[in-house]
Amino acid sequence: MKNNILKTGLFAFSILFSTVVFAGEKKVNLEESTVNWKGYKVTGSHEGNIKLAEGVLTFEGETLTGGKFTIDMTSINVTDLKAGEGKEKLEAHLKSNDFFGVEDYKKAMFTITKVTGENGNYRVYGDLTIKGQTLPKTFELSVKDNTATANFKVDRTKYDIRYGSASFFDNLKDKAIYDEFDLNVTLKF
Repeated sequence: MKNNILKTGLFAFSILFSTVVFAGEKKVNLEESTVNWKGYKVTGSHEGNIKLAEGVLTFEGETLTGGKFTIDMTSINVTDLKAGEGKEKLEAHLKSNDFFGVEDYKKAMFTITKVTGENGNYRVYGDLTIKGQTLPKTFELSVKDNTATANFKVDRTKYDIRYGSASFFDNLKDKAIYDEFDLNVTLKF
């Protein structure tokens, strides 16, 4: 009888201990999470989405402390144009070397290096890698229940994506594409 109680107690302790040890890392649900983008030009804008390849958020208790994400650049999708009406052409151009060069750079990454804030409202510092170049990026991130959300801008020219940029080319007039694009991220975990 004492052996059974001892075995049951050890089993319960090992389950509790493994839960505590691994509770800090929460994998992102790739199917339920979204990464939407919007790019602007003088004559309008285009928008779409892109898929996460993997992602994890790290917590100490309920406080966000880190994370790492990989984005599948081959999944760039345009949602404001219909098939046969420019969608395929724009997607191919965004995947070309003029923009993200996905043949050579299939993945983009973001690694959180520091987090400040509390109670679900954080300022996230990290390293964003696009087209093989890694630069620091900081933005606000909100965490509530099993969802993290962030909306921020990325200056594409800092990652050597200069096509159509009035910052680098003269006389573009209404063909100019603005340097910054929006990323709206919702992570489910």
